[in-house]
Amino acid sequence: MLVPTRNEEGNIGPLLDRLDAAVAGISAEIVVVDDSDDATPKIVAEHAVASAVPLRLICRPEGERRGGLGSAVVEGARIARGSWVLVLDADLQHPPEAAVAMATSAIRHDVDVVIGTRYAGAGSAEAGLAGAHRTWASSMATRLAKTLFPRRLATVTDPMSGLFAFRAKAIDLNRLDPIGFKILLDILVRHPSARVAEAAYQMERRHTGTSKASMREGFAFLRLLGRLRRQRLVGQLREGPATGAQRLRQLGRMIAFGLVGLTGLAVNSVALWALHSVAGMHHLLAAAVATQASTLWNFALIETLVYRTKTDGRWHSRGARFLMMNNLLLAARLPVLQLLVWAGLGLLVANAATLVALFLVRFLFSDRVIYGAARTRRDPVRLLIDDGPAQPAAASAQKRSSYLKYRYDVAGAVTIGSQILLPELEFFRAQWIADDKVDIAVRVGDVGLRRLRKRASLTEHRSPAALRYEEHFGRFGANFQVELGQPINIVVGPLLARSPHVVYTNIIEALLRFVLVSRGRMLLHSACVSFGDTGVMLSALTDTGKTATVLRLLRDHDGRFLSDDMTVISADGTAVCFPKPLTISSHTLRAVKANELTAKEWRRLQLQSRLHSRVAAHWR
Repeated sequence: MLVPTRNEEGNIGPLLDRLDAAVAGISAEIVVVDDSDDATPKIVAEHAVASAVPLRLICRPEGERRGGLGSAVVEGARIARGSWVLVLDADLQHPPEAAVAMATSAIRHDVDVVIGTRYAGAGSAEAGLAGAHRTWASSMATRLAKTLFPRRLATVTDPMSGLFAFRAKAIDLNRLDPIGFKILLDILVRHPSARVAEAAYQMERRHTGTSKASMREGFAFLRLLGRLRRQRLVGQLREGPATGAQRLRQLGRMIAFGLVGLTGLAVNSVALWALHSVAGMHHLLAAAVATQASTLWNFALIETLVYRTKTDGRWHSRGARFLMMNNLLLAARLPVLQLLVWAGLGLLVANAATLVALFLVRFLFSDRVIYGAARTRRDPVRLLIDDGPAQPAAASAQKRSSYLKYRYDVAGAVTIGSQILLPELEFFRAQWIADDKVDIAVRVGDVGLRRLRKRASLTEHRSPAALRYEEHFGRFGANFQVELGQPINIVVGPLLARSPHVVYTNIIEALLRFVLVSRGRMLLHSACVSFGDTGVMLSALTDTGKTATVLRLLRDHDGRFLSDDMTVISADGTAVCFPKPLTISSHTLRAVKANELTAKEWRRLQLQSRLHSRVAAHWR
């Protein structure tokens, strides 16, 4: 835990006491980086003597405090010994208990940065941001940051947060150059590939003292935004292709961009001629208006023809940047155009010359800045960890029945009831199981809001434990919710319910594994056959030949088939049959000869093996 402090003598004692209690039983240390002129360091030193948690204090002399809180965080992170660094303020607006719970829950996920958010789920800034003025200022700062960095902050609701944690190995501290309070923004922008999750928390009132926020800090924030935007732009322009293949593809894009530009030049010239020669408009004003027409023309063709396979973000956002680029170049082009006209060059020729001269600038900016961000990996789903309870799934206007039509008993260990047929579990069909006796219940309902979402989201609710996944199209997406109680209740949206294979593979099987382990069994990805009392199990990656090997064993030896994909193993080593639909791939068809199949059946399997993912077909 890393706590930057400046004149917090009234807050630091209670904070350290609460932190000690919050981290009891977990491996942690507390690092305090102090820039105070009051008794704060003395209180920290006294607390360190009696603390059961390792506590280190760094006191920075007045001449070494450049960068404020941000540089204090960087200095503390350099000496931190943990694999994760949790940063929180010393004024108790970040509740230590919530901060520790947030970090311990979030680091279980495959992410690099975890942000405490006040603006999502059950999070709130109402108590911490006293007054309408501070609330407005915080909201405007967040909107400004997200506007300047729309891609990087697409999954972040609170980029101004002072409560966050990051994986030490994932953040290069040497790349950071912080100014003022907003060190998190610096981390996010300078590490565009870092995986991000958010955790909702409720901001509390400051314990004692007054806020350090001021007009000076506001200007520091604006300077930070300007520096980050400028450096990001320069970095994008310098990010050239690294390999010969990439350079060849870039050359192809440049040629296509140039061909589109030639059509745009024709549009620009015709518009300029009509506005100046026909309508009598001043030649500079006519050139400016003609540029707008050719810009719209070029963008439409570039969007649909040149970058159709690598677009990222929203088209109107790309269009706005494309329009801004061309108008900035127009401002530089008009004086040159006037000089050429004064020199006696014809207006249309001079205009064409200025446009051609800036071709390379337009291409590089478009390729590396406007469209180049598609090459940077982005978080596909916004991940939120929330303390609030999950919203109940709506019964929908169709008033669906809660009756579980299909019931399954898997290896005598786990019972499942479902409103949709699950072909992968047909071997375990057990209709005699009562609805209230199942371990996992699968129902169809309306999950999520009716409105569209900008991004797919996965919300993990801590109490009671639940998971909720929502796609872009609101309730019309492949949404689902899982309540981890007794029984485990799964609600899938109507669209997802139409694909039972996806429901089973992506939701039910993952839960089935955990429930089986809790009952002394394991669902293992493997093929299994038996020869008398001896079992042979083959565990390997998907599509590497397990099925072909099993079928050859059955053909060449007198064996019994148990499974080609999944096997249930008990604690004593007993294998239980788990017969899912047999997976036949193209290499399996070549390896196995079955005279029982007709020529028509062979042709159908060969066709299916090329239509299904990873050239696989299903042979029941």
